[in-house]
Amino acid sequence: MTTLVTGARGTVGQAVISRLHTAGLPVRAASANPAELTVPAGVEAFHLELDRPETFATALRGVRQVFLYPEPGGIDAFVKTAQDAGVEHVVLLSSASVLSPDAESNPLAGHSLKVEQSLTASGLPSTFLRAGAFAGNALGWAHFISRNLPIELAYPDADVAPIHSADIADIAVEALTGPSLRGRAVVLTGPEALTFRRQLAVLSEVLGRDIPLVRITHAEAEQQMSRYMPAPVVGCLLAYWAAASEEPAAIEDTTQTLLGRPARTFRQWAAENAAAFSGH
Repeated sequence: MTTLVTGARGTVGQAVISRLHTAGLPVRAASANPAELTVPAGVEAFHLELDRPETFATALRGVRQVFLYPEPGGIDAFVKTAQDAGVEHVVLLSSASVLSPDAESNPLAGHSLKVEQSLTASGLPSTFLRAGAFAGNALGWAHFISRNLPIELAYPDADVAPIHSADIADIAVEALTGPSLRGRAVVLTGPEALTFRRQLAVLSEVLGRDIPLVRITHAEAEQQMSRYMPAPVVGCLLAYWAAASEEPAAIEDTTQTLLGRPARTFRQWAAENAAAFSGH
């Protein structure tokens, strides 16, 4: 049963490909730039752009399962092409934000919600992995930490439960290969709630040096973030972090609850990625 992995350049997609290939299961990688992919020997790379339906048919031919990255641009056409190709199951890397009351109008939640809605309406058997904050989001601080610059945050006490991308991959592979998660929608988190302040403290301990933290105003953060992301997204993120500063993050499903294996911690992620913060 061949599995097509979209988003094959991402950390989760790469890990899913590696795990399926190591298990001896047929897998193919899909990317907008397949020539730039690094995949295990024997794994075919296909050109597929999720907002360009003309790229779907060749990549999906002979495929029975898909690990799908949430791109709403061509989702209806993708679902139709997948059904015509004989795809029997889709595992979607979705977002916990789809459960927010304003998900329909929220530009972050809406992205994944539209894909979920299309899959649900189609009747194609699907599993939704609604991931919360990624531990890897901390790489956004790497530029500053590697240059000994302060981290400026409007909401340093925003509380999240960061999940290691390898945990998402483990759960995705279980959804693709076993019956326990098939057809379910699960919210995924890491095993512990950590404020941004505490995440920086963990990084400081792992790196063995101080990381200065400076609190800035909402307006200052808005101005800074608007330089590299759309204003609606900036507004959503800041509103989320403001709300997350008021109450502890909930711990949802983890590899412990779903697979019976200890969930990887943020400290473990930090140790594995320490080089990214060194500037070398």
